[in-house]
Parts: sequence; structure tokens; C-alpha cells
Amino acid sequence: MNVNYSLLFYLKKPKNYVAGQPKPIYMRITVAGLPKELSAGRECLPSRWCPKANRATGNKEDVRTLNSYLDTLDRSIEKAHTDLIKEGAAITAEAIKNKYLGKTERPHYLMEIFADHNQKMEALLGKGFRPNTLKGYKTSVGHLTAYLQQSFNKSDIDICSIDHGVIMGYDFYLRTVVGCDGVSVAKYMKHFRKITNLCLALRWLKDNPFVFYKNKAKAKEREYLTTEELERVANKHFLIPRLAQVRDMFIFSCYTGLAYIDIKQLLKTDIRKGIDGNLWIFNSREKTGTALHIPLMRIAVDLVNRYSDHPKCVNKGIVFPVSSNQKMNSYLKEIADLCGITKELTYHMARHTFATTVTLANGVPMETVSKLLGHEEMKTTQHYGKIVDIKVSGDMQELQKRLIEAEQKKELAALAG
Repeated sequence: MNVNYSLLFYLKKPKNYVAGQPKPIYMRITVAGLPKELSAGRECLPSRWCPKANRATGNKEDVRTLNSYLDTLDRSIEKAHTDLIKEGAAITAEAIKNKYLGKTERPHYLMEIFADHNQKMEALLGKGFRPNTLKGYKTSVGHLTAYLQQSFNKSDIDICSIDHGVIMGYDFYLRTVVGCDGVSVAKYMKHFRKITNLCLALRWLKDNPFVFYKNKAKAKEREYLTTEELERVANKHFLIPRLAQVRDMFIFSCYTGLAYIDIKQLLKTDIRKGIDGNLWIFNSREKTGTALHIPLMRIAVDLVNRYSDHPKCVNKGIVFPVSSNQKMNSYLKEIADLCGITKELTYHMARHTFATTVTLANGVPMETVSKLLGHEEMKTTQHYGKIVDIKVSGDMQELQKRLIEAEQKKELAALAG
């Protein structure tokens, strides 16, 4: 895209200026409202300068010579602008100035910028960034590097060469070669877009290569246990202790909404009396750092007490003797088989069950559920609301009942009249 510029010659008042003395002539190059100034290397008396014409006034030889020199500078700036367009470079006032002065700006390379971004993120771990976030960006670096090597036989590319074709090529690569689903593709493209947005902000890119990119990834449908299935798991008697333990922790999360990592790190000191005098959980989500204030229902309190004397809990001050996520999910598959549940039972399903079956389906407002889950945005919670058909059905039946009652009252009033 041909980005226009404007050029202004003007007299600049120096420090300690003495009236009647010449002032230095400066050039101001402006692109998209951002100016850059540099000296024209000449000076002129204010009385002989016309701001409207950007030139000196008069017919004397020295005036004609000065104006001719300024015309030459004007053409030189125009040439610098034209050369930048031919080179496909980002058009900025700084770039035009540097081109005119003969300064060559070092190209900026995609993977170098990505590496610098990740290095800074690593330095900020625990200060707004979490290890899992960094891990995702490092995975993105691996995928992008492999894509560049396969598609361009390069380990890195100049960011100015990133266009819609490069973007769509990477999307196709993620879906076919890497085998990512739509949600994973959206995540890696989001990482890529963050880097290009950074380059746009720094004026290293002139156009947004993502402007025409659309990723229509459908949110995964969140599976959850129904009330009947939840009761089946909660009331099942297990002869194998490890299955009974995993079931207890799963049920605890079904009634608190805690994710695996949060129950694993849950300390006894995190459970204290709340504003109502009952026991609450006071901590924060590992994933986002959002504060969690969760009142404990009786079933959750009973489960906490059940493991209060467990050796591992006593020694480490934790609430539950949690195994690895891999083991927990493996044991949950056994539990599902023994309980006759055909759904793929995973630990995270407990969080979904809390959001749907335990809270939303029982009339708990979505704003409250969002706070209990530690969601940063309401739209995240709304994904759960879309699948609670039982609650929708109940609400509509209640509405129908009220409408019928209202109609009956009208009929009675008409008869009475």
C-alpha cells in the first residue's frame, strides 16, 4: 500500500535567539500523523521567509539559490519515499528520514522477535505470566520454525514478507501436518498474531497480515454428568482404596468447581470460616491467578474431614492426597466402567458438572457461577449455559404456568364483572 507523506520546511527558533538574526531551516516529514524533523543545513531571515510557500521570498540571487536547494531536498525526500515503496518496506517518517540520510535499517526477523518475546515472558513468570502460558508460546515457536523450513526452506523470515499467503499457509500446516483441531489452531494463530501486532505497534510492519484471516473454530462442547450419573458415582461402594480416593476428590470438585491443579495445591490453611460463619475456600486459580472464594457445601466438608488424618495430608498440610493428573484420569475410566457411565470421564469434567448440573441447573445465577469458577470473562461461563437444556425446559414450563395463571385470573375477573 502506498502510504502518503507530507513535507514541511520551517524556521526553527534556536535557544538564546537574538531578534533580527537568521533562523535555521528545518524539514518536518510526517506519515500517519507521526512527524520526524531534521535540519535542512541552511538558514534564513524571518523577514524573508514565507511560511505558506515554505520558501524564501524575493528575487535576489541568494534567495533563488536557497529555494533551488530546498527544491532539491524536496525531490530527495520524494525519491526516498518512492524507493521504500519499491522495496516493500514499511512507510514511516523515520524510515523516510533514514533512507534520505543513507542509513540502512536492519531487517526484523520473525523468529528472532518471537524468541525475544518468550525470553521476556520467562523473566516475568509469577508476575503476570504462568509456566503453562510460556510452554504454549514455546510450542508455537517449534511449529512456526518447522513450517518456515518446510514451506520456504528457511529457519526465519523478514517480517515484511509476512502476508495473507503466509498466514493461510501456516493455518493449513497446523491442521494437516501437525494435526491440530480448530481450537488448537486458534491458540497458535493467536500467538502468531500477537507477534505481528507487536511489529505493527513498533512500526516494523506497514500492513496487518491478519486483516483478512478468519478462524471459525467451534468451542468444544463441555461434557458433564447428569444428576443421576453424579449420584451413581457418589454413592458407589468401591473395594479398591485408590478408586475410592479418586472418586472422593472428583466429587469434591463437582461441588466446588476446582480444577485438577487447584485441588492438588489446596492447603488446609486455604479453608477458613467465611462471612457467614461457614467454611469457605480462599485461594486463587493456578491458571489465571483469579481470586477464589468458594463456600463449602456439607458434602464437600465431609470429604475434607475424611482425609484430615491421612499421612500425606498431615505431612504436607494439603487437603487431599492427589495423584498425577494422568493417574487420576486413568482411574476415572475404571470408575466410569464400574458405574455404567459411557461418557469419557476425566477430572476436568467435575468442573463442568459443577457449572451445569450442580449450579446453573439449580437456578444459581450465571454471575455467581462465573465468580465461583474464577472466570475472568462472563462469556467463558456462558458456554456452560448453552448446554443446560434441563434448566431451559424448567424455566419455560414455569413461564407457561405463570401465563396460564394470568389468563385464568382474567377470565375470573370477566365473569365477576
